[in-house]
Amino acid sequence: MQTLISAETRTVMENIRWETFVELAEQRRGSVPRMTFDEGVLELMSPRRQHENIGRLIGRLVETYTEALQIEVQSVASITFKRKDLQKAFEADESYYIEHAELIRPKEEVDLTIDPPPDLVIEVEITSSAIRKLKLFAAMGVPEVWRHDGEHLQMFILGNSQYEPVPSSPALPGLTVAAIDSLLAKRFDVGETALIREFRQSLER
Repeated sequence: MQTLISAETRTVMENIRWETFVELAEQRRGSVPRMTFDEGVLELMSPRRQHENIGRLIGRLVETYTEALQIEVQSVASITFKRKDLQKAFEADESYYIEHAELIRPKEEVDLTIDPPPDLVIEVEITSSAIRKLKLFAAMGVPEVWRHDGEHLQMFILGNSQYEPVPSSPALPGLTVAAIDSLLAKRFDVGETALIREFRQSLER
């Protein structure tokens, strides 16, 4: 077992049975620590303020954008997405159904044996994960992933079983890496409400 303490606290355990992971996930209260499982390797990540602030602010930008442009979405936040057949599972910082929003809307639970994975997954990873997250997301068929390293955002789309970086979001056309980075760079200077108001006003021009 290895513990890393920084902007996030990560604990990695190996040789964990699938049933043990599921039991731990179900017995936990809330969504912390967030869990990632990959073929017997279980990582527990407890986010600190910087991590949560960046992740939630990106989520608010997504929600403002979709509201302003009248794009229907279903937020599924940090729920546990799991595939027993693949022995893989993850809990994102934020995740959304966009193309499949209407399909997921009436369902109380998401079952990846019959339902698609989220159309967009947002991950803040300031310290390195022991699990290769992009490889895991690709195996589970997530079409678009955004990753923030504490300083900059990257957007990726899935093609030919691996991710390629892109400058703007296919799921949310017109929303760019540059626009999000520019807004997040101001988060120490102005409040979140002011940032969201500035973003909304830019969309109305």
